[in-house]
Parts: sequence; C-alpha cells; structure tokens
Amino acid sequence: MTTETAHTIAAYVTTASGGKYVRQLCKHWSHKLEVEVEGDAGKVVFPDAVTTMSADEAGIAIAITGQERESVERLTDVVARHIDRFAFREDPLTYDWKWQ
Repeated sequence: MTTETAHTIAAYVTTASGGKYVRQLCKHWSHKLEVEVEGDAGKVVFPDAVTTMSADEAGIAIAITGQERESVERLTDVVARHIDRFAFREDPLTYDWKWQ
C-alpha cells in the first residue's frame, strides 16, 4: 500500500471499556483475518484495508486506511457495527468519521 494513494478515515469513540472492546474485536476477527493485538491496541488487516485501534481510559481511536476510498468508507460501518455488538450494554456509541 503506497501512502501517496492511500485513503484514511478516523474516529474517536467515547467509551470507558475501549480496551476490552479492542481485544474482543481482534479476537473475533482473528479466525478469518490477520490480526495483531498488544494490550489495548490492535490492528486488523482486511483484504482491501487496514484498521488500527488504540484505546485509552476515555475511548478508542480508530483509523482505517486503504487504496480505494469506497472500501475504506464501507469498513466504517463494519467496524462500528462490530464494536456496537460488544458495547450493547452502553448507550449507542457515537462515531464521528473524518477523512485524514
């Protein structure tokens, strides 16, 4: 993936359980995708994009980078839906995606 043609979209999701959700999501996807997880940070390699997540005490920073803008944008919904499944006890989480 060359950086000059890559598209990145990012969001910060407020939740006190961010580290837990990052670890759960990485474990969930590890059965079908290449995944790296270290503490409260994770990376998931999809066929057409890479998602990185890093949690702190207030939430999760998420970035999705890929060659095709449409693929990156489509993954915002996939990632958000999966996090929301793990966060079902919380009020709906807010994802304010912004192109970088």
